[in-house]
Amino acid sequence: MKIQLLVVDDDEPFRHVLLKELSRRGFTVDGAADGKQALKYIEKDACHVVLLDMRMPEMDGLTVLTQIKQISPSTEVIMLTAYADLNDAVEATKRGAFHYLMKPAQLAEVEILIRRAHEKSILEAQNLALREQLERGQTVTELVGESPSMKETQEIIRKVSPTDATVLILGESGVGKEVVAHEIHAKSLRSHKPLVVVDCTVLQENLVESELFGHERGSYTGATSQKRGLLEAAREGTLFVDEVGDASLTLQAKLLRVLETGEFRRVGGTHTLTTDVRIIAASNQNLLELIEQGRFRADLYHRLNIVDILVPPLRERRDEIPLLAYYFLDQTSRRTRKTIELSSEALDILTAYDWPGNVRELKNVLERVVILVDGNTIEPTNLPNSIIQTSKATFDTQRLMSLQQMETEYIEWVLGQVDGKRKSAAEILRIDPKTLYRKLKPS
Repeated sequence: MKIQLLVVDDDEPFRHVLLKELSRRGFTVDGAADGKQALKYIEKDACHVVLLDMRMPEMDGLTVLTQIKQISPSTEVIMLTAYADLNDAVEATKRGAFHYLMKPAQLAEVEILIRRAHEKSILEAQNLALREQLERGQTVTELVGESPSMKETQEIIRKVSPTDATVLILGESGVGKEVVAHEIHAKSLRSHKPLVVVDCTVLQENLVESELFGHERGSYTGATSQKRGLLEAAREGTLFVDEVGDASLTLQAKLLRVLETGEFRRVGGTHTLTTDVRIIAASNQNLLELIEQGRFRADLYHRLNIVDILVPPLRERRDEIPLLAYYFLDQTSRRTRKTIELSSEALDILTAYDWPGNVRELKNVLERVVILVDGNTIEPTNLPNSIIQTSKATFDTQRLMSLQQMETEYIEWVLGQVDGKRKSAAEILRIDPKTLYRKLKPS
């Protein structure tokens, strides 16, 4: 991404020299002759760093600095002055200036300060994005699983991670699509830079665009200052677009432009910005069906789907439930400083359950149980009733049993559904109450 500069100085020859020399060094540079011009520029265009003269007619540098920080808090300001005044330097620092530089300054020194100021603003944007993700409760665990389908997923991750190819991760809600994205990023050449997440389901359309692209002051009600978006925060790293199938057609068009050209504009902005970022997207919907319905762009789908990874639901890999259960149990036990074990009966129930919420539901259930359990062992009675009852009704393909054993378990489940009323149970089973009694009698 090219660094956008604004040089503000009423000394026209000096201003033009800076514009010419900094342009030669690869910066995108504009100029302003006074504070009013500078503020108009900041209000309508993106600017990363401002070189601001301290003493100018009509509006002095400190006043302009204060207003720049109100309009665009993320813009860094380097003060320039021909007069050595310690009080001015201290006051400028208090008002948010990045540095205070005496004229005439060496161009090499100016360039170093500009790059440092820009790096500082990028780090602050990345930290803000990560804090916001933590506040939303976005947590990540490692990819756990040894089934053939998960081994295949891990092999694709191994191959695609070192490349810059876009990846489309598909699967039901809760299967661990974000975990896959983090695995790809962690094994990539961009791992030293941040992975930033934008969820298309949690915000209104205009707010998603503002989160992703940033916005200019006054671009919508409540936009009281300029804000950098997640695309800028993810610079040289990875952007994970979660539930891309929920993105509006307008947002899809803008995302396609980023993928094809690396260019975007902030909401309400007129200046084109560029970004260097890898994009990974995920969806729990059938995007091909959405294309047929006119709700998803075919060109965006093909641009995202360079490599696709399908994460299977937990019910299709029941053999991994014990492994995941012990993994989450260990994690939660460490956090709560408890030593908790899982009884074999409780594990059987967890394995038999279909987990419509997938891995996320299993994790949340175990976390709740560990917190609430009184002893050191999780028993069936500690599990939520919905899981116990549903699991009893589920045919467990992982545990072989005799026909008599299966019949007994089904009878017990029916009795549970009718609060132990044998007459009602016999009517449902269409057998005589005496036959039911005999079947329940220990042999």
